[in-house]
Amino acid sequence: MARGFVGAGFTMDAIILQVLNGLDKGSAYAMIALGLTLIFGTLGVVNFAHGALFMLGAFCAVTLQRILSLSYTVEDPTQTDFLGNPLKVDTPYIVSWFGDATGNAILNWSVPLAILFAIPVMLLIGYVMERGLIKHFYKRPHADQILVTFGLAIVIQEIVKYFYGANPIPTPAPDMFRGSVDFGVMIGFAQNEIIYPYWRLVYFLFSAVIIGSVFAFLRFTTFGMVVRAGMADRETVGLLGINIDKRFTIMFGIAAAVAGLAGVMYAPINSPNYHMGMDFLVLSFVVVVVGGMGSLPGAVLAGFLLGILESFASMNEVKSVIPGIDQIIIYLVAIIILLTRPRGLMGRKGVMEE
Repeated sequence: MARGFVGAGFTMDAIILQVLNGLDKGSAYAMIALGLTLIFGTLGVVNFAHGALFMLGAFCAVTLQRILSLSYTVEDPTQTDFLGNPLKVDTPYIVSWFGDATGNAILNWSVPLAILFAIPVMLLIGYVMERGLIKHFYKRPHADQILVTFGLAIVIQEIVKYFYGANPIPTPAPDMFRGSVDFGVMIGFAQNEIIYPYWRLVYFLFSAVIIGSVFAFLRFTTFGMVVRAGMADRETVGLLGINIDKRFTIMFGIAAAVAGLAGVMYAPINSPNYHMGMDFLVLSFVVVVVGGMGSLPGAVLAGFLLGILESFASMNEVKSVIPGIDQIIIYLVAIIILLTRPRGLMGRKGVMEE
């Protein structure tokens, strides 16, 4: 039987468990890589500040939790100290306004509610970032873009550290999604006990919805079709009288929102801290390169593929044979793929080859 996050040998339940772990990690990689690819594919900018957008999304969840937890002190006559004096207790304003049941429910669901809070915030941040800084580097070399966006990421990181501190901030999931579920029973493997956290399953399903929504938006809406046309031939679309630059700016905001939503829902899995963006950025950029620069399907495919490979490499049985393989597996696979397919799994000809 397999419990926790490390498989107990290459049994069916251990394999399923590691696939679930890989889909969980791959979801985060794919969502961040999708945003990176959207920005590169539309604007031609290598955005090394994208990991910071993921981190800001997680801190949107922290911020909303703190706002909803604002409280005032009142005396509670039902609770007394040893002298018989009423105790002073903190009562959240949200509970006072909406009552115990509704107010506590809102507090309990602060992370999912942060999605509604994060969308306009991240769209605004993306718009300001693109209009205020990124637009000045469209025609500059990619090395300049990397340097300036990496510097921006460090600035954002230090600002968050100043206001929120250096320590991770616990951001719990709603009560009904805490704990674990026997996934083996869910899929009909009653003889296999595969214990897995509820919220990680929620995160995978959420990422699938977001990724699917982005692809549907680009494929089935007029706006998305124009954007795809602009990604393929920007000059021709511009000659048709369409303001493609404005649409690309909106896509930058959407890419920022996707990264932010990935961070919001990841907050209960990994307590937000000021350097979490950097932790994901390098891996996600490797994912983009492996998938193929400018290829949206490639970014998603590579995200899940590398997430699953990293999960299997973290098994004790594998690490006992090749110590430290879990730390290098993504880079090792990237080297192999790029040696055999220089443009990545689904890269387009001419991208990053000038």
